[in-house]
Amino acid sequence: MANPPVAAVRQVGLLVLESDPQNAGALRQILDAEGWRVRVVADLGLLHSELKTAEYSLVIANVAVVGVGVDSPTFHILKELSSVAPEEGGRIRVLFVVPEMTGSQYVPALEAAKLPYSVRPFHLHDFLEKVSDLLVEVKAIEGPLRMTRREFGEARKKKKQTSRTTSMFAARDAYSYTDEEMAEYEKQEAESRNRRLKPRTNLGDPRS
Repeated sequence: MANPPVAAVRQVGLLVLESDPQNAGALRQILDAEGWRVRVVADLGLLHSELKTAEYSLVIANVAVVGVGVDSPTFHILKELSSVAPEEGGRIRVLFVVPEMTGSQYVPALEAAKLPYSVRPFHLHDFLEKVSDLLVEVKAIEGPLRMTRREFGEARKKKKQTSRTTSMFAARDAYSYTDEEMAEYEKQEAESRNRRLKPRTNLGDPRS
C-alpha cells in the first residue's frame, strides 16, 4: 500500500516595506539567506494589497514610509495587527526600521506604543535576532536564530582586509562582509539548518 502524500508545509512569509532600492536589496539578501518567502514593496498601496491577499508572519516596515501619528492610517493598521496575542489568533508581527537621522521623530512614538524597532544602520546580529524573536512569538519558527556564529565572527576579526559598508548595516568590521564571505556564511547556515531539520517531521516550517 502506497504511503499517503505529505501535505505541503507553509513557508514563512516576510513582507518588507522599503522605498529605497539599495536598502531593500540589502534586506532581501539577508532574509533570503534563511529561506523565507520575502516580498518587497515600495509603497503603502502595495503593502495594503499584500496584507489583504497573502499570508505573512512578519512585516518589516521603514517607519519613514509608513509615517507615525494620527495622520497615518497605515501605522494604526500595523499597530493593531501586531497587538493581537497569539493565543487570541494573532499571527503577524511588525518590526519598524527607523533611519538614524529620524530617530528623534519616530522612536518616542514607537516606544510609547510598545512596538519593536531597529535603528538603521544596524548590526547583522541584532537585526536577525529581533526578526527571529518576533517569528517565534507568533510560532512561525520553532526557536530563535543566531545566524552569525561566534566562531565565524572571530575568524573574520583575524583577517586583515578593508571592510565594506552599506547604508543598511553598520560600519563595523565583524559585521561587514564581502560577497565571498557572505556566500561562505550562507553555506554554513544552510548546513546547520539541514542538520537541525533532519530528525524533524512536519514542525510547521521546514526552514525554521
